[in-house]
Amino acid sequence: MASATAPAAAQFSAAIDVSKQTVAEAKASQQRIDSLDEETSRLLVDYRANLKQYELLSRFNQSRAVEVERQSTQIENLQLDVDNIENIQRAMLPLMEEMLGTLEEFIAADMPFLEQERARRIERLRSVMTDSNTSEAQRYRLIIEAFQIENEYGRTIEAYSGTVAADGGELSVEFLRIGRIALIYKTADDSVLRIYDRDANAFVDLDRKYMSDVKLGLRMAKEQTAPALLGVPVPAPIQAQ
Repeated sequence: MASATAPAAAQFSAAIDVSKQTVAEAKASQQRIDSLDEETSRLLVDYRANLKQYELLSRFNQSRAVEVERQSTQIENLQLDVDNIENIQRAMLPLMEEMLGTLEEFIAADMPFLEQERARRIERLRSVMTDSNTSEAQRYRLIIEAFQIENEYGRTIEAYSGTVAADGGELSVEFLRIGRIALIYKTADDSVLRIYDRDANAFVDLDRKYMSDVKLGLRMAKEQTAPALLGVPVPAPIQAQ
């Protein structure tokens, strides 16, 4: 009886060992499965994050591509503008030379007021036209400013001191310019009163009855009195040809 029980016990013990090993292996397998499941979940999260990043980068690249194309078009347009500016600059020089010549001719044909000041302005413009350090835009601006100054003379009244040629030397006088209508001068002692005559291209004696108006005009030009009507002789208008 005892001899029959020993093999059965051994078999039972062996079965238990196998069962324990199986359980251990199953537990190890489950741990591996759990680990693989966690890794799979992590990889899935990473994949989804990378996919989202890819989509964002794709949209960003598409927007950048549109912007690059737009900038390329702008660069082409700017290059066309630069080419046009160079053509305009080449055309501007003879135009400005012509404008300056016209201005000089106009001053020469105008009434002889502020002659030295206006002549110096022309000289400065001539110097600017040959100065390589001055841009075309600066030259054009200065010429336009000179035209504006000449334009202002036609609608302002001005008093200034000067000298005129006289027998035996020069005579100190005070000028009164009324727009481009009249240019008059008188001496400090009121002994000389003259007005510029366009037809004679010279100053001629002015009737002394205008002396009070000339003095009033001088005070008005110096802002020493309020504006008022002045009586001065002006040439009769003629019909344009």
